Amino acid sequence: MTPWVLLRGLTREARHWGALPQRLALELDGACVLTPDLPGNGDRHAEHSPASVAGHVAACRSALEATGHAPPYALLGLSLGGMVAMAWTARHPDEVRGLVLVNGSARGTGPWHRRLRPRAWPELARVVLARDALRRERAVLALTTCHPATAADPLVADWARWAAERPVSTANAMRQLVAAARFSVPEPAPGVPVLVLASGGDALVDPACSCALASAWNARLARHPTAGHDLPLDDPGWVATTVGSWWRDAAKAEARLAPEAGPASGRQASATSSTMAGADSALR
Repeated sequence: MTPWVLLRGLTREARHWGALPQRLALELDGACVLTPDLPGNGDRHAEHSPASVAGHVAACRSALEATGHAPPYALLGLSLGGMVAMAWTARHPDEVRGLVLVNGSARGTGPWHRRLRPRAWPELARVVLARDALRRERAVLALTTCHPATAADPLVADWARWAAERPVSTANAMRQLVAAARFSVPEPAPGVPVLVLASGGDALVDPACSCALASAWNARLARHPTAGHDLPLDDPGWVATTVGSWWRDAAKAEARLAPEAGPASGRQASATSSTMAGADSALR
């Protein structure tokens, strides 16, 4: 069974995924779901964050290799994590079987004012300037979600505690921002099925960026009508069921197109792998 690797965004860590890893594992019949931290965040907060997305790819690959979980993987990335997932797929296509991008943006998906909405700048300034952890995390919650849970205050308290336990340095946060700002969408489109998830209520990144990426890559696009930028937090159940349905459809399409009998030759194996690229467009 293909392991799933979940990659978070700027200055966030594995615990910020909330319920999604468990929900996704259940939806995928017990698949292994891995949540490695990017360098500079979470368990790796004391490390130096690379100032390039390629550097984050290399660090994640090494970390997974050390755990004994071998590729190929299915990658799900949010924000900066989505950029890491795209670059990983482009640089090491044999290591990736599927790609899910959540509210992504990069050069090539739209103009700057769509990739980072100007109306979000005041909230971003509050996040950067806030010295009090609780105040900063409240600002993050307001900026990235549309459906904060009824227990929003305990959630913010958890986030502030995590930030104290595993602080992300200002220098690492800046290097992650630089890495994101430099990144451009790879060309050509990846040779694996791609699912793009977009949130209609995203106050940080215009959903048009996700639409542009899905169109350019002929990928499946699914839109949540009201969720915010942190879609996995706002509606983890919707993310899990949407990903699970798409993944099963892609697997069925691959099975239909695979060689019917006999061990695959090198050429057949390559052809079988490449069917995953066209499977999603066939299911649109």
